[in-house]
Amino acid sequence: MNYPTIEDFIGNTPLVKLQRLPGDTTNQILVKLEGNNPAGSVKDRP
Repeated sequence: MNYPTIEDFIGNTPLVKLQRLPGDTTNQILVKLEGNNPAGSVKDRP
């Protein structure tokens, strides 16, 4: 992947839509794949 600026690198955590939800619903749930972040699941916090 090529990121020209740091802003292009941040905030692109992959999302996956859950396919099977219990009950009769039209809701959608998206989950974040933190392990697929460019830096893994490492947090940049002091």
